[in-house]
Amino acid sequence: MTQNKYLADLSAAGVSVWLDDLSRSRLETGNLAQLVAEKSVVGVTTNPSIFQAALKGPEYQAQLHELAARGADVDDTVRALTTDDVRNACDLLNPQYEASAGVDGRVSIEVDPRLAHDTEGTVAQAVELWKIVDRPNLLIKIPATLAGLPAITRVIAEGISVNVTLIFSVERHKAVIDAYLAGLESAKAAGHDLATIHSVASFFVSRVDTEIDARLETIGTGAALALRGKAGVANARLAYAAYQEVFESGDRFAELAKSGARVQRPLWASTGVKNPDYPDTLYVTELVAANTVNTMPEKTLDAVADHGVVSGDTISGTAAASQEVFDAVAAVGVDLADVFDKLESEGVDKFEVSWNELLGATAASLAAAG
Repeated sequence: MTQNKYLADLSAAGVSVWLDDLSRSRLETGNLAQLVAEKSVVGVTTNPSIFQAALKGPEYQAQLHELAARGADVDDTVRALTTDDVRNACDLLNPQYEASAGVDGRVSIEVDPRLAHDTEGTVAQAVELWKIVDRPNLLIKIPATLAGLPAITRVIAEGISVNVTLIFSVERHKAVIDAYLAGLESAKAAGHDLATIHSVASFFVSRVDTEIDARLETIGTGAALALRGKAGVANARLAYAAYQEVFESGDRFAELAKSGARVQRPLWASTGVKNPDYPDTLYVTELVAANTVNTMPEKTLDAVADHGVVSGDTISGTAAASQEVFDAVAAVGVDLADVFDKLESEGVDKFEVSWNELLGATAASLAAAG
């Protein structure tokens, strides 16, 4: 089958196209395989909200009845349903994993969001999920909360590949990079093969614009309103500059690279455009650079496939201009530290709400099936 031109161009520019969605329906109908064949998809990300939506499907009923008959509790049931889907997606994407020497063909599964502020619990569940799925192309998603940072280091040190999620600020992104490098150093000391350990740093984009735009509109001056829609892309571009500083010219990573260490690629998440006044491919075509990942909901993937013209690298060399955007945002009165604190808190809360809804719905399904 022929790959879509715009998405193929995006891939050729160094951006790995990952789908931000997974369901048993996608697996069983061949939809995911078709996206791999026709739309350059080489990875999949999931989160509690995605599973909360997916597990409403009829495809899960037979397994639910089986689990109910076994007396499985709600947590065990959700774990079985989600890890089975992720394992099957890993198998489907194994050719992409092999062809890319482990860089792509990746599927992510997140630790229980109720553990976002629990370092020990996060580490324990990350190890458990890694063992249950039992596929080398798995990524364990750990949030970049203050409690998550040491968990990232410890999980990487175990030789487990990690997708660090819910990163909103460049400052936190730098802390995530440091946690990754510390984990690699510990993994090396423990005798792990560093070439088998992979990581991405999921930097959220559209939510930054949504929050900052709202504050700019409240301020309401001409200078403030002129900055709407600029912060999300500028923030991601500054994150890429931080990546380049460490992984392209930093001595610490260079030493680890001698032992086969891989870079921690920036991943652009939350790339669905929330404001209809903005181009629907904004967070894709304006964030093109080598060694990056863009994980898209299908609506955004389709928009790029239809009209997402890729004009080469749109990030490198933009750090100074991007910093000027943030300086201007701060100058008109936006409290950026408060923005990032609020976004992280809301991100954790949103996933926890979705997870609790999933547990409640699963409990009802188990009761009906029992």
